[in-house]
Amino acid sequence: MNKDTILLLGKERELPLALLDAIRPQAEIIVGDSLEGFANRTQDARVILNWSGSLELFRGVFLRCPNLRWVHSRSAGLERSLFPELVASEVPLTNGTGVFSDSLGEFVLGAMLYFAKDFRRMIRSQARGAWDPFTVHCIAGKVVGIVGYGDIGRSVAERARAMGMTVLALRRNVSRARDRDALVAKVYSSENRKELLAQSDYVVVAAPLTEETRGMIGEAELAVMKPTAVLINVGRGPIIEEKALIRALSENRIKGAALDVFEQEPLPPGHPFYRMENVLLSPHCADNTPEWLADAMKFFVAQYGRFRAGEPLQNIVDKQRGY
Repeated sequence: MNKDTILLLGKERELPLALLDAIRPQAEIIVGDSLEGFANRTQDARVILNWSGSLELFRGVFLRCPNLRWVHSRSAGLERSLFPELVASEVPLTNGTGVFSDSLGEFVLGAMLYFAKDFRRMIRSQARGAWDPFTVHCIAGKVVGIVGYGDIGRSVAERARAMGMTVLALRRNVSRARDRDALVAKVYSSENRKELLAQSDYVVVAAPLTEETRGMIGEAELAVMKPTAVLINVGRGPIIEEKALIRALSENRIKGAALDVFEQEPLPPGHPFYRMENVLLSPHCADNTPEWLADAMKFFVAQYGRFRAGEPLQNIVDKQRGY
């Protein structure tokens, strides 16, 4: 069998290239971060791995590859992967769903404990040398509502149930067999999201960004949340209307928010979130473990093994729906 040509979109110095040695007998791998970097190799390319390329670069390379059979995005999010020509094509797109779920589940658990135990207050008291006992809360017995019950949502549910919490889940298709997951007490549709929000002590946003989810949590949704509730976003920033969230936090209409993603990244200097005592801010690094890049590359290598063997690929994206 002939070698495949794989175009890898990214900066060579940022790539765990040694992990690709296992597939080099079957594939010639061309690395570049510009259209010029791929020169005359696009005609031969059968695979594109978009590691860290921009949407513009990915589209430009894709349009020059008439013989593609598969494209893969390192990221689970698809903001830098979906464009009209790819959506309309028959070329399958896969992504990194599931690779980063455990670390994101742990971040959510940590965020819930952060607010329940008021770690910020403890740190302030320690810094000023003050002995300041106060009442802390348990998360056991509380309700967590998960907006977007995919791999990340299930990782959250596993940890929440282990802590004695009740799990509610919201997903697009409530009739799927997976919705009968024993971890979940009840599944809600998007149309009934206010019911889930009103019952939840912690609301975890773990949905992908699509036209349906953009702005899903806005003024009306925040208004039905408990004043003691905490909103945690590990999905995508634009799912929450940021101005509405800032107002709700400023007026203490909800207890707090833990945010790993934002409408604009990096978050610009002077943004209100930086000075809010009731916000836990993570600079989109909740899944940046020491192993995260290696794990992402190992997943691609395993996927390529399936591709080469003619086996079904994992994580095939529904390009029309955007996830």
